[in-house]
Formats: sequence, structure tokens, C-alpha cells
Amino acid sequence: MAEDTKQPGSPEPSEPDAKPTDSSGTPPSSLPPSGTVAGADAEKAAIIEQAKTRVAAVKDSLTTPAAAAGGTPKPPVKKKDEGPKPTDASAHPLVKKLKDKFHDTIGEATEFVGQLSVVVTADPIVEICDFLKSEAGGSFDYLSDLTCVHFPDRTDAPFEVVYNLFSIGTNERVRLKVRTSETVESVTSVWPSANWMEREVFDLFGVRFTNHPDLRRLLLPPDWEGHPLRKDFPLEFIENNWTAKHLPEQTVVQKEQLEQRRAYGLEILSIPQERKMREIFIGGKEVMTKDK
Repeated sequence: MAEDTKQPGSPEPSEPDAKPTDSSGTPPSSLPPSGTVAGADAEKAAIIEQAKTRVAAVKDSLTTPAAAAGGTPKPPVKKKDEGPKPTDASAHPLVKKLKDKFHDTIGEATEFVGQLSVVVTADPIVEICDFLKSEAGGSFDYLSDLTCVHFPDRTDAPFEVVYNLFSIGTNERVRLKVRTSETVESVTSVWPSANWMEREVFDLFGVRFTNHPDLRRLLLPPDWEGHPLRKDFPLEFIENNWTAKHLPEQTVVQKEQLEQRRAYGLEILSIPQERKMREIFIGGKEVMTKDK
């Protein structure tokens, strides 16, 4: 029989269903009153109910017409400013001077961010460069760069040899563009520094320069097949005839002999990394993931 612990004169406990409300009409907290021991589940449920009530009140206040009318409208999204675009430079004094002297061999002329570019035909490129180097042509006495661009879709002249000229005295620049199939005359007679630049273009693009004093590959071996900077050259690692010829498979004894010769500086045709790459090729492994 349960023991009666009620003390004489103590007040009767209030009914659990009686929930008092204050004068403002705010519903009372659903948390158990102080002094009452509640379970963990009951406390958690009460906290979640209070959070839901607060979120609902905030949503109601944001969606009322008064709040919407008094809210500050968002500023319009600013469009991104367009960058500079090339402009027609046919009226440029240097372009007029070139057209007066070389007539139809001077093509389109544009100016972009203060840089003048002129398209010229391949035949008189040496005469044009010699004229620009002279005082009458603007004293462009420094060939700062000579490079090439490949346009495979332009079947008649897929290559564009680019000459960047600079005048040290006047601090001016001009860019010449020569469109060609695969041959253009060398300008080493005007600027001797064009020697290695033209060799690099020949090595990586395959453009041949007539009257060049020593036209041969500069970066790749003489018997390498293809020109890596052409757009039709494969970007992935491939096994080619050069690696098969110069990096043949070796036995364990041959590898030891190679290491001994390399230690004495007698092996200069290959390095361990090259042979390691060929082993990866033969094994069919991917060196790096390809873009799918």
C-alpha cells in the first residue's frame, strides 16, 4: 500500500489541464513549470514547438502588406561593363604611309588598347620590315617577338606569322600579321635576332622560312615527327616513333649498365623519367585524367 506523504494543511495540487493566460493574450510557454520533473523527450518536444511558433510569427510579419509596402526595394542588377573592342585604324598615319609605299599588299589595320596591328601579304615582308626599321618608316629598330598562330579552319592560309616591332627612340609599337600556308621569307637580313625565333616557329608550327641561314629544329630532336603547337597535334600522351627508336625496352642487366654509364656522364640521350614515361605508355596506364 502506497504511503501517504501529504502533510496536513498543504494546498491541493492544481489540475494539469488548467493553463493560465496573461492579459496580452500570449500563449503560455509549453515548457513544464519549475519544480516539475519532465522527461528528455517532453523537454525536446517543447523546445521544438517554441521554435516553430517563433518562425511562424516571423513569417507572418514579413508577409503582411504593411511590411511589404514599407520594405526597401532591391537595387537593379548592374550589367557588366563591356571591355574594349578593336577599332578601325585605316586612318592611322603609319598605315597611310605603308599603303602609299606598298599599296595593295597592306591589308586590314586595327587598333586595340593602343596597339596597332596591320595585316600584310607574305611576299614583301622583308621590304616592309626594312622600311619600318628605317627612319622614314618610324625607326622600329627592335624585333621584340616573332611568333605564330594556327587557324586550322582557314584552309587557304592556316598560319599567321606575327611580328611585334618596337621603336626604342619613339616608344611606339606595331604588330605585323602575315597569313601563309607554310612558307614565308626570313627577316634575319633585317633583324639578326629573328634567327632563333624563326627556328622556334619552324619547330613548333612547321612554317618554313626561306633564305634562313640555319633552319632546323630548336627545342625538339631533329627526327621528331609533327609540330606540337599545331591545333591538330594530339594533346594526350602518345607513343611515337621517336620514343620507340631512342627508348627501347631494356633488360635488368641493360638498365644497370645504363645507370653505370650515366654515373660517368656517358649517357646523354635519355633520362630515367623518359624511360619511366615509356613504361607507362606500354602498360596502357593514364598519366593524367582526360577531359571527357
